[in-house]
Amino acid sequence: MFRRSKKSDETAGVGSAAAGEGLVLSGRNWGQVPRIGSRGMLGPGGGRVSYLDLPTEYRGTSRQVCGLWPYVVGAGTPMVGVPLGRNIITGATLCCDPIAWFERANLISNPSMFTLAKPGLGKSTVNRRMIVGLDYRGTVSLVPGDTKGEYTALMRALGGQVIQLGRGMGALNPLDLGEMGSAASRLVGSARYSLLQEATGRRSTMVAALIAIVRKSLITGDEEALLGRAIELLDDTDLGRPPILGDLAQLLKDGPEALRRMVLADGNDDKYRLAIEPLLKSLMSLVEGPLANTFNRQTSERLSLDRPVSIDLSSIPASEKTLEGAVLLTCWAEAFASIEAHDRLTAAGLEPRRNFFLVLDELWRILRAGVGLVDRVDELTRLNRQIGIGQSMTTHSTADLLSLPNPEDREKAKGFVERSGMVFLGGLPRAEMDALNAIVPLSSRERELIVEWSIPPGIDNKTGKEMPPPGRGKFLVKAGANAGIPIQTALTSAEIKLNDTNERWANRIADDDEDTAQVVDMSKRSARTGAGAAR
Repeated sequence: MFRRSKKSDETAGVGSAAAGEGLVLSGRNWGQVPRIGSRGMLGPGGGRVSYLDLPTEYRGTSRQVCGLWPYVVGAGTPMVGVPLGRNIITGATLCCDPIAWFERANLISNPSMFTLAKPGLGKSTVNRRMIVGLDYRGTVSLVPGDTKGEYTALMRALGGQVIQLGRGMGALNPLDLGEMGSAASRLVGSARYSLLQEATGRRSTMVAALIAIVRKSLITGDEEALLGRAIELLDDTDLGRPPILGDLAQLLKDGPEALRRMVLADGNDDKYRLAIEPLLKSLMSLVEGPLANTFNRQTSERLSLDRPVSIDLSSIPASEKTLEGAVLLTCWAEAFASIEAHDRLTAAGLEPRRNFFLVLDELWRILRAGVGLVDRVDELTRLNRQIGIGQSMTTHSTADLLSLPNPEDREKAKGFVERSGMVFLGGLPRAEMDALNAIVPLSSRERELIVEWSIPPGIDNKTGKEMPPPGRGKFLVKAGANAGIPIQTALTSAEIKLNDTNERWANRIADDDEDTAQVVDMSKRSARTGAGAAR
């Protein structure tokens, strides 16, 4: 017969009391009141939870969530600028653009950014997201050379201006005063004279750059000075219209005394013609050669600086590198000249102050178009801070900058990245890490992230289709020597169609729904991993 001990009776009594009072009946928490631990409920019906979902993050202004303000948790990443995506590590939202980080947050010393990533990983998507956000803030965005037509749909959706250039599609006269001429007509005194002199210098530089492209070699200083003087003489001639390159070539042929004196050929026709022959031959290739239809006519449509603008060059075949490089450089020069003219009018109190965001995409195309073009790009982009320009330059890799034949050009091209206030680094191969680290200091973990994002896409075993690249939409945002912020960009449903840069491929049609689902799913995951915050 089993005999119960007194101790067992006491234990049972306590157990009955514990059960009646809801206390823990077994384990190391025996006899204690149930409580919530770090991994779940301790007590009857409780258990350990191995994976914890973080609370859903909600964000709002202090007016919308005034009952919670200021008792909230900070986001931990900068919240000034255009919302781009979420921090891959913390789930916090990152907001940034070069204008906001320079003007409002004082996080960078130069309102510019440089993006490096392999093709297809979302470089243009970042630019398009910034264009949308900056347009809401009243900043005018310009894309002076969209070589693949990636910004056309967005600009039209925003009510912007789209100018199409190419063979048989529009023209751009490098001798037209353009917006600078219009602005000069509204100014008086020294302000007017200064702007006209600036316009003359810019047009001389532009024609010299075009000549360097077609002749595949540098133009000499004497030739550039001769061009500048010839353009001044053209301005003094009343043609009843803006001069074109054909007029400039004819002026050189006529040989007025002012030009003869510059080449030390007073009264000697043979000596004069011998002196101008190399320059005239190069100029004639722009007047009557394959580029004549684009550059030897009046400008078909001028830039409008009161709304977003894109110059679509997608009709120019990629094989025509000379035409493409020449048009790109001319478009860039036209954009900077128009902004300079607006800045002069603003200084005179004739126009309201505006900021501009310039997207200089596919930088590698212009750097390889001809010798000495790095200098031209450097001249155009160096003074962006002084005239209120935020700037974004984009290319595929450091090799685009370091493979230039001229050592001086390579150093200047590196300066484009070094001078940028922020650098966006997407997926890049391991072979480029040493060269990249020499320009942008990176930790070992940051280098590994960038290499991981460059891995080619795999094949889905269930569907047999190619999966999205692992690095699509992922970027490391670097501002100076600070630690980079790894982010995953997220698109809204309205942006997905506008950001399809492969719409000409038939198999993309079937993938649209899958891409949408992927973006929505990614957004939900990001929301689950975020911390509560309020703006």
